[in-house]
Amino acid sequence: MNTPADLKNQIKSFLIEDLMLQITPQEIGDDQPLFGPGSLGLDSVDALQLVVALDKRYGLKIADAAVARKTMQTVTSIAAAIEAHQAGRK
Repeated sequence: MNTPADLKNQIKSFLIEDLMLQITPQEIGDDQPLFGPGSLGLDSVDALQLVVALDKRYGLKIADAAVARKTMQTVTSIAAAIEAHQAGRK
């Protein structure tokens, strides 16, 4: 079973890998915004790739824009959504 820290590190790694970011996982803060001012600088294309990656890697389906905005704010919010999804499957 992954610890919350392991899950956050996995998320950071796949963000960098899937979105081809030119940074290291250590440069991404757990609570750093992913989109908008003061953020990692992701855009709408990145958001679509992220939705696909979350579904492919974790089976987490994000059905609408409101849920996506809430879920994909930070690494912490993505981890919480994955943990809730996995808990619901057990």
